[in-house]
Amino acid sequence: MEAFRLVREAFSGTLSGIGCGLYGGRWNSSGIELIYTSLNRSLAMAEVVVHFDILTIPDEYLMMTLYIPDDISLKKMNQTDLPPNWNDFPSPSSNLIIGDRFVFENQYCVLMIPSSVTKGDYNSLINPNHRDFARINIINTEKFPFDKRIFK
Repeated sequence: MEAFRLVREAFSGTLSGIGCGLYGGRWNSSGIELIYTSLNRSLAMAEVVVHFDILTIPDEYLMMTLYIPDDISLKKMNQTDLPPNWNDFPSPSSNLIIGDRFVFENQYCVLMIPSSVTKGDYNSLINPNHRDFARINIINTEKFPFDKRIFK
């Protein structure tokens, strides 16, 4: 399976959850490393652009394409598995419990989780501390210019 990650050029050479670990995210507390990816390019873009406006459009982003082996240890959560307010903004603390537990239990390498940005699509959260993580590879990295019409 392929997964996609939109990253700033400075961070495109490696696959790491360090940045997310520093600040936390929707599914992880600060101090807990996770790598957020999406199952398609447009979702990867949507997950990033919700944080920008016309004045802050970044120009140094690259799209990473990752190869995740089909037999990797994976858990899929559906919307019905999540708390009723899981997609609220700001994100509820119950989401942090789900992501942090995923990392601490270390049973699966990838957690498939519904996107809060585009209903029906999935993000894949990768645990960089899982033994299967070494099997995930960056197979392509390319410039990703944002279409300014998105920000009208």
